[in-house]
Amino acid sequence: MTKDVQIGGDHYKRMAIQPIDYITQNNLNWYQGNAVKYVTRAPHKGALVDDIRKAIHYLQMWLEAETENATK
Repeated sequence: MTKDVQIGGDHYKRMAIQPIDYITQNNLNWYQGNAVKYVTRAPHKGALVDDIRKAIHYLQMWLEAETENATK
C-alpha cells in the first residue's frame, strides 16, 4: 500500500496510529490534519521546535479562516 512507503525517515512508521489514519478516519480538515501531523512527529523527527511552530502556524491559519467565515 502506498502509505506503507515513507520518504525521508521512519518517524511515522514507528507510531501505533499513523497520522494519516487518524486524520482521514476523523475527517479532519487541512489545518487540523497538518497540526496533528506536526504535533505527532515533533518528538521523533529531530526538529521539535520547528514542528511545534509549524503546528501552531496551521492552527493560527485555521483560526483566521474560521474568524473570516464567522463574519460573513
